[in-house]
Amino acid sequence: MSGMCPIPDASGGRVMLAHGEGGRLSRQLLRRRILPHFANRHLESLGDATVLPRLDGAPVFTTDGFVVSPLFFPGGDIGCLSVFGTTNDLAVAGARPRWLSLGLILEEGLPDELLEAVLASIARATREVGVEVVTGDTKVVPRGAVDRLFITTAGLGEQLGWSLGGPRTMAAGDALIVSGPVGRHGFAVLAARENLGIDPLPTSDCGSLWPAVEALAAAGASVRCLRDATRGGVAAVLQEWAEASGLTMALDGSAIPVTAEVRGLSELLGIDPLHVANEGTMVAAVPATSIEAVLAVLRNVPITRGAVIAGRVEPRGFTPVTVRGALGRPRPLDEPLGAPLPRIC
Repeated sequence: MSGMCPIPDASGGRVMLAHGEGGRLSRQLLRRRILPHFANRHLESLGDATVLPRLDGAPVFTTDGFVVSPLFFPGGDIGCLSVFGTTNDLAVAGARPRWLSLGLILEEGLPDELLEAVLASIARATREVGVEVVTGDTKVVPRGAVDRLFITTAGLGEQLGWSLGGPRTMAAGDALIVSGPVGRHGFAVLAARENLGIDPLPTSDCGSLWPAVEALAAAGASVRCLRDATRGGVAAVLQEWAEASGLTMALDGSAIPVTAEVRGLSELLGIDPLHVANEGTMVAAVPATSIEAVLAVLRNVPITRGAVIAGRVEPRGFTPVTVRGALGRPRPLDEPLGAPLPRIC
């Protein structure tokens, strides 16, 4: 029996600066709050780094930060967003997500129950994707230094035996496939943040794209490139592809899927859904000979069931990205100069 008396919990159910100072309260926060959600053999030693097993495929690495406001929004929260956002970046690079690091920056006074809800959401998302949190860090900063809770992640994946040539391999005649309705995440966050009182509220598409990518790889589907359309939305993805390929990305406005809630907010606020972030929607460039096969695979996976042909790749014209409207005339689709919806991820 230890002769040391336990220190009573004086936090009042909130995170204190002392929880981030590396002492006993730091260990209590780690062992009582964080580790129960992510226990695995890599975390057992609580070392400064972890040794991972060898991969069969080439390692694929990504990193991300999450500062979304509010922390909870229709369809998701900062916890699951941090997992899906990071692992989707691996997935669209043709890699199986394997491991994550998790960095938490907590504001002094953060309620314990809020932290617990975020950690539980992270844990559920890791189980859904099939990844492990194998290392991490926690810092506590004074009130006002962050907005309650920020998260940083890094993800390590394993490249599949499936080739994605990238935008430089695109050719005129390729199809541009969008995997589902666009703009849902950004508008869901905006509606929640500003208490717009819309009924029903837009719901974020926050979710894992890995099942769809895994299905495409298993089918040996021919795909030039994939991108998850996060900040800047579909427009930003196509601008990057146009620049890299030297071709024009031509969208058909009538074919682009948009929910009624997003369409209504878009018209009310004057924000094009093609500029708005998604967190479970991707864009694929597909050779003409593979369109039907790719659509069949995507439509058999829940998160990409709404996949459609949204446009085509054309020889380079005057404008890198165009969208054809109701009158049949193409108009330029530019990137927004700033962020129409800041802090959406």
